Amino acid sequence: MDPPDQKGETKLHRRRRLRPSGGYRRLRSFQTATLIYDGTVSFCGRFIDSRSRTHDQMVQAARSGRQNIAGGSRAGATSSKSETHLTNVARASLDELLLDFEDFLRQRKLSQWAKGEPEAQAVRKLGRMSDPADRADPSDSSDTADQMRWARYAPWLEHKDPEVVANTLICLIHQANYLLDQQIAALERAIIEDGGYREQLTAARLAERGQRGKKPPDPSDRTEPTDRIEIPSCPLCGQPMKQRTARQGKHPGSRFWGCTRYPDCKGTRPDPADPSDRLHGKG
Repeated sequence: MDPPDQKGETKLHRRRRLRPSGGYRRLRSFQTATLIYDGTVSFCGRFIDSRSRTHDQMVQAARSGRQNIAGGSRAGATSSKSETHLTNVARASLDELLLDFEDFLRQRKLSQWAKGEPEAQAVRKLGRMSDPADRADPSDSSDTADQMRWARYAPWLEHKDPEVVANTLICLIHQANYLLDQQIAALERAIIEDGGYREQLTAARLAERGQRGKKPPDPSDRTEPTDRIEIPSCPLCGQPMKQRTARQGKHPGSRFWGCTRYPDCKGTRPDPADPSDRLHGKG
């Protein structure tokens, strides 16, 4: 085992993660969801009977929105599917909470702000202001940054009129939902363009083996047979290749070797393990 350096870190710990994750405290969606959660707890404590199911359901929906953003960010280290799923769960929880606030206003004959009303525009403007807390250390466990954001919205969230507080939280939920929609779209684009975690891990493993060079087989090696196949080099750039499956074209479903630098390099080789080798017009 590598000895720790002066900071107590080993080489293993200093290696860059294949997919960095967990930086949810810097996500504007998480910051907004924290405001929504704290605001909902305050709202329910003041204006909703603590013995009612509505009280518990609203607080739980607000908490679920916040916690699932954090959970999705952390899950992204090893699973694109889990990250996308949990982010969608957060989005659905906030939609549920949105309906609760709209119900509160409607059932009490209170007004819901239209998008163009001055009050709604004023709340939205607060969300567009630069946030010095965004530069806070994400590993800092203090709640100073959250307190700074609360102070900005305090005149609205601590207002004595429940109509004002409910409408302010509705505006914040719309902002958070917009941010989550952008996150989900970005996650889906990343999966399409870069592949999921397993694909990235395979490419990284093949690239590492290509740099280490060929070594004689180790009889004690218990890795899967697919891990011990000979990895060809790209005929165009010389980098290691990875097995791929044609998804379109004349012969969908046939296997071939593609360069790990794709799409920068489009080198291919036939896969001898594919009996039909249809991609290259044989069989």
